Amino acid sequence: MANIISDETIEYVGILAKLELSGEEKEKAKADMGSMLDYIDKLSELDTEGIEPMSHVFPVRNVWREDVVTNGDDRENILKNAPEEKNGMFEVPKTFD
Repeated sequence: MANIISDETIEYVGILAKLELSGEEKEKAKADMGSMLDYIDKLSELDTEGIEPMSHVFPVRNVWREDVVTNGDDRENILKNAPEEKNGMFEVPKTFD
């Protein structure tokens, strides 16, 4: 394992993640983080010359539609679901004074 993770790094990451790790968990986290960094180092060995960066493996495009109102003014039917109604609006209990 070329990437050695220090105890201080594990402590710092634990603080950032708001985790309380036992000694055994810290050792496992050190090994796991070292393995991840080793894998990243292995990926950096790849020749990516001439490869265009991408954000997705599959082609992604936005599908736009017109913003058209389809249900119109259906206030009466909507207010049928209201437990209480006042002046054409839902009336709900106060949440604070």
